[in-house]
Amino acid sequence: MKTFQSFDEVVDFAINAEIEAIHFYKMLADFVEKPEIADLLSELALQESEHKSRLEAIKAGKIHIAEQEVGDLGITDHVEDIEPYARMNYVDLLVVGMKKEEAARKLYTDLATAAQTQEQRNIFLKLAQQEAEHKMWFELEYDLTTF
Repeated sequence: MKTFQSFDEVVDFAINAEIEAIHFYKMLADFVEKPEIADLLSELALQESEHKSRLEAIKAGKIHIAEQEVGDLGITDHVEDIEPYARMNYVDLLVVGMKKEEAARKLYTDLATAAQTQEQRNIFLKLAQQEAEHKMWFELEYDLTTF
């Protein structure tokens, strides 16, 4: 597990994770053949870009983080992983998205556990919360679409 020596290292790590998420969703948008799926993936990339901007503002001391509870439908635990494919349907996209967001939530939760300072722990817990919010959106959409 990576250790961090400063607040800036923590935030830089998180910024890089958001950049990877932006690239992931953009790559998927270019990969899929259905325009409506590509549009949704482009929107997700935009949301990740907004998170990156928020982290940059946190690093600059312009905004502070606040915690709140996020629900969990638990759907992610009961669906199989899906590799993205060119003609991916909406339900498969939702599964790919919820799995990606769950992996990010788990990463930040693990990093919070390993954090060396309370400040680092708080940042990672907030980031985990944001990823849980994304996962919850995917799960709600999946629930509405499939049931």
